[in-house]
Amino acid sequence: MRLIRSIPELRVLLKTLKGRGDRIGFVPTMGYLHAGHEALIKQCRSRCDSIVVSVFINPLQFEPDEDFHRYPHDLDRDQTICLNQGVTILFMPEPKELYSTGFSTFVDPGPIGQVLCGRYRPGHFRGVATVVAKLLNTIQPDLAFFGQKDLQQSAIIRRMVWDLNIPVELVVTPTIREADGLAMSSRNSYLSSEERIRALCISRALLASENAFRSGNRSAGELVGIAMQHLTELDKLQYCELVDALTMDPIEGQIGRLAGLCIAGKIGNTRLIDNTLLSDAEDPTYQLSLVGIPE
Repeated sequence: MRLIRSIPELRVLLKTLKGRGDRIGFVPTMGYLHAGHEALIKQCRSRCDSIVVSVFINPLQFEPDEDFHRYPHDLDRDQTICLNQGVTILFMPEPKELYSTGFSTFVDPGPIGQVLCGRYRPGHFRGVATVVAKLLNTIQPDLAFFGQKDLQQSAIIRRMVWDLNIPVELVVTPTIREADGLAMSSRNSYLSSEERIRALCISRALLASENAFRSGNRSAGELVGIAMQHLTELDKLQYCELVDALTMDPIEGQIGRLAGLCIAGKIGNTRLIDNTLLSDAEDPTYQLSLVGIPE
């Protein structure tokens, strides 16, 4: 594994790998890697010859009152995990490597970035779209891998790739959970023992609605209501909404194609997000991967 911190050095090595015909896979992360990231890397390894993992805590996607300066990090552990997973290149740039002096060009995701998390984190998805566009342009991978837990993010990146004609195939993989159902997240490390137990109300809410859907309930309002009954342990509920999983448009009435039940809320000072896909398809997560933008 090569640890690289500069874009010129990264491009030299990538040119060599592509010159020998390697299929390049890319897994972007903000570090503090866990089993969810490992699952992405394993998927990447199964489909690609060379694996690039980036570790970069992106300052553009944090508001001034958010946790940028205390976001968890353990670079030694990240390197060990990547080495054990057979990563080819670990790209760990400093902010100045991606955002030079006078940087002033941004990617605005438009309306899809203004709903759900966008209502509570203004500017967040502009930062996400900008850094992902820069990384995709720099690495130019054949495939890029993202997790379903960040459902809105995957929809925004899909739209961006489509709109900007970025030649990459997106692969979205299912959410990885702890044994008790909590969706894996770097921010889980903020939770106290008591808070972590209360946080399980989110996965219970999703499972309750999912079970109702599987039993034949297709009413968006009723499915949201079922989930809401389980969210009383949140200190603050930001949203519990059913949306089209590809466009983030709200669903009213009966569920049609692939739907996402999305929840965000706070336990103490920790903001958590999670979702489940409601679909009759055998593998609904597969539908999140780029196959064109639905009309």
